[in-house]
Amino acid sequence: METGIFKGKEVLSYLMIVLSALILALNYHIFIVPNNFAPAGLNGIATMVQYKVGFSIGYMSLLINIPLCFLAFFLVNKTFAIKTMIFSFSYSAAFLFLQSVGFDAIRYNANNNDTIYPVIISGAISGTVYGTCFRANGSTGGTDIISRYINKIKPNTNFFIVIFLLNAVVAIVSLFVYSTDKLNYKPVALCITYCFISSFVGNYILKGIKSAYKVTIITSQPEEIIKELSLSLHHGITRLEACGTYTNTKKTMLICVVNKAQLSDFQNIVSKFDNTFSFCELVNSTYGNFKKIK
Repeated sequence: METGIFKGKEVLSYLMIVLSALILALNYHIFIVPNNFAPAGLNGIATMVQYKVGFSIGYMSLLINIPLCFLAFFLVNKTFAIKTMIFSFSYSAAFLFLQSVGFDAIRYNANNNDTIYPVIISGAISGTVYGTCFRANGSTGGTDIISRYINKIKPNTNFFIVIFLLNAVVAIVSLFVYSTDKLNYKPVALCITYCFISSFVGNYILKGIKSAYKVTIITSQPEEIIKELSLSLHHGITRLEACGTYTNTKKTMLICVVNKAQLSDFQNIVSKFDNTFSFCELVNSTYGNFKKIK
């Protein structure tokens, strides 16, 4: 049974990778390419190449990502490399199809007016794609692979900070690519805005949307508190024996994770008990298989 569930989740992760690739290709076709700005990473370079010489982003993306995926297979993680390769082929195929068919009616062409709107929309979509792929142990390729490698050799380095720094180079290059008679700083501003939004959204999704609060309670009335928290909030509680060093008095430490909506109820319950001290910490995400309290 557990094996079947595990395989089901793995198949779902591959489907999410393919779906994310299709969404990103649609995002580039509708919001990015028509508005003449380099989005981010090595795909940003591919976008500028297409703008200058007409060589398709779909082909350029494959030329960039295939060797990087082979390197990732041996230097980073095999599953990560395979999923990234699947994303790259799916993205390129989808973009080339959209490019050949056209679908001009659905493209958002701001004509240099209100260009900030497609940047905001495309940045949010791309950030969602990036975060989804990373959570599925894959990536969109390009600088994502580079940042993953850096993260492997330096585990404390944040993915999206590395990506943002690499994207700064793309922003500088775009200053010269999209300028004609004089320097045009607008594509640089759009690129930086896109990078910030996509990094923020991607980082948020990578940390997890199932945020909660870990509450720790030090008390001399554990039985009553456990009973009321279990009945009211329907959460399990971990119980540990503790000793206060100031008075050398034996206490009980209770640990419980509650969601945001329950924090106020938790505070009201704990405030009823004397000789009880509690504090809470933000939990970015929760994992595991938990039995529900009936």
